[in-house]
Amino acid sequence: MAGGAPARPYLSGLNPEQRDAVESLEGPLLVLAGAGTGKTRVLTTRIAHILSTGRAYPSQILAVTFTNKAAREMKERIHSMVGDAVEGMPWLGTFHSIGVRILRRHCELVGLKSGFTILDTDDQIRLLKQLLAAENIDEKRWPARLLAATIDGWKNRGLSPDLVQPGEGATFANGRGQMLYAAYQARLKALNAVDFGDLLLEGIRLFREAPDVLADYHRRFKYLLVDEYQDTNVAQYLWLRLLAQGSRNVCCVGDDDQSIYGWRGAEVDNILRFESDFPGAKVIRLERNYRSTGHILAAASHLIAHNAGRLGKTLFSEGVEGEKVRVTGAWDSGEEARAVGEEIETLQRAGHALSQIAILVRASFQMREFEDRFVTLGMPYRVIGGPRFYERAEIRDALAYLRCVQSASDDLAFERIVNVPKRGIGDATLKQIHDLARAAALPLQEAARTLTESEELKPKVRATLRGLVQSFDRWRVQARQVPHTELAEVVLDESGYTEMWQKDRSAEATGRLENLKELVRSMEPFENLQGFLEHISLVMDADKGAGEDAVQVMTLHSAKGLEFDTVYLPGWEEGLFPHQRALDEQGKAGLEEERRLAYVGLTRARLSARVYFASNRRIHGLWNSTLPSRFLDELPDPHVQVEESKGGFGWGGSSYGARTSGESRFDRTTPFASTYDTPGWQRAQAARTGSGNSSSGGFSERGRPFGRGAGGAPVIEGTLLAASTGPKSAFAMGERVFHLKFGYGQVTDIDGNKLTVLFDKAGEKRVLESFLEKV
Repeated sequence: MAGGAPARPYLSGLNPEQRDAVESLEGPLLVLAGAGTGKTRVLTTRIAHILSTGRAYPSQILAVTFTNKAAREMKERIHSMVGDAVEGMPWLGTFHSIGVRILRRHCELVGLKSGFTILDTDDQIRLLKQLLAAENIDEKRWPARLLAATIDGWKNRGLSPDLVQPGEGATFANGRGQMLYAAYQARLKALNAVDFGDLLLEGIRLFREAPDVLADYHRRFKYLLVDEYQDTNVAQYLWLRLLAQGSRNVCCVGDDDQSIYGWRGAEVDNILRFESDFPGAKVIRLERNYRSTGHILAAASHLIAHNAGRLGKTLFSEGVEGEKVRVTGAWDSGEEARAVGEEIETLQRAGHALSQIAILVRASFQMREFEDRFVTLGMPYRVIGGPRFYERAEIRDALAYLRCVQSASDDLAFERIVNVPKRGIGDATLKQIHDLARAAALPLQEAARTLTESEELKPKVRATLRGLVQSFDRWRVQARQVPHTELAEVVLDESGYTEMWQKDRSAEATGRLENLKELVRSMEPFENLQGFLEHISLVMDADKGAGEDAVQVMTLHSAKGLEFDTVYLPGWEEGLFPHQRALDEQGKAGLEEERRLAYVGLTRARLSARVYFASNRRIHGLWNSTLPSRFLDELPDPHVQVEESKGGFGWGGSSYGARTSGESRFDRTTPFASTYDTPGWQRAQAARTGSGNSSSGGFSERGRPFGRGAGGAPVIEGTLLAASTGPKSAFAMGERVFHLKFGYGQVTDIDGNKLTVLFDKAGEKRVLESFLEKV
């Protein structure tokens, strides 16, 4: 404050940039707050300063954030500075909580009545199913959840049905999406209801159609403050801009370099065009980082500087340089998990708190190998932002099927999947099965079998139940004849469970199919199904109490806003990070968002950031030889240290010495191997001679992505991964054969049931005879 002004304790300790942001109260202000620069402190101190100096009453301040948790923390901080004055701030909350407050005051102006209902997701889906049925649209082909996501996308962009352009709904029900959206909105009005998206969409409509109401809010709000401005979508942007046209004392705090939610509607352009939206706006950059060491900040800043779509800032620290960002290659994803586990054990023995160690992955399927490794080591861990791998619904369902195959008396497993996928076996039928099971002291499967032999059930239900019981009988026979991994594929296929998720159009379906493939892959190290299920029981029973010191495992998206002493960043490979889907669907914009995600990952680390990449990774059930991520080449040489590879191999250009312009520090053309007699090399070599990535979501026999050969030897697309002995082959030397993948060829060598075949087009391959047909 100027000389003579009273001392204000809450201003003490602010650096010059932070204080400038707090005291610049007139006109529009954009605070570009880098990671760890004290963003929340600036925002809350600014509100405290407005109240303390009497610039506005508590009810004249609109402060908006994204989560209820952030709003509570903001309120607590302000209370610690100015006391009970914060209790008079009714307009401090999330976009939607404030939106519903405004809507309830003026509901009649948008065609609603007092006491309107806000539908939850289940009610919304049920209503959309009714509309689809009324229009004779097949809900299995065009799921209500997909329509809900489409409508939500339109609402996030501020589009009412009349603003949706012709053709925008072409992706749903042959172009009928817009019509269904209009019908849905009409039905909501008839029910005197809104959904979550309407809380802002109807507010935008209110402000546009009732200028006197908007003018009233202009007079009411003297100061507007917005947190995490880079995460706003179009609807939030429009809603805020309408309100900010009053006093123009709008302060937006955010970081364009941490905009990582484009996939759910966030528009980084909102923050990039702030100065054009609010002419004369002041921009203050908070670049003094209080979290990370110098090397980490320098590496992160150099990486993000490769993005063109940014306002620009460079983080720096006045603390120690610390250790350099470490980059380590691993032979495969299993070796990566083992290496990270060993490092964490070493850190734990040295007194490092496990709760200050985080593993941040790009895709949730990466978690499984780390979880298994921690269980083997007896190391506590906690998955943040979602269930552990074996606790996911689709994994529990798949395991329930396998448990029923293993044990016909596993009633809990049978009850879980008896109608999954839906077979028309409802609660009434299940009650009959339970009643008979109790009366005759039978397991549920046997009770179901008995019921199908009587006239107790309706013919259709009886036939369905009989078919399910017979399937379990058949699978038990197969369990004695085929490897347990192949059995799992057969069960998931023949039960219809995989097909259920293939037909599901929701955003989660692809991830669930990937998880099912990862489950089958996780079975390979075990001798049989019983051994695998016993392992899962140990995993599920492991003590992971909330108060336990445990390693934190989460996705990069879930990590935003958090910080840890040591951060592991595995999976920095092309196609995984940056993710191929982001590149395919969004091009340059997708690449820049992926790079921002890498920046977020690095800046979560206070003391140590450790990046890993693997040269072989199983994705969609198939081994792939992977290339190091381009982001590794964008890390600056002086701030990065390449560690010795894990798994006894090297890679080209492993020294971080001088490089010519455009030269990669990693060899991107050869397998990352120097030792050719390791099992890992054999596995990856087979993967390279097998197929590439598969986009299929299933485990069908014709398109088997992976399985096991005789004696349990793993194979990929019929390519043998490890030598084994077996029975004499039914094929003869020189015989012509056909392979589903490699085509026609001639047998050139026979080793039991393993054949070497010279294929007409694919060259020489070693395959199992079960994948061949005689010509």
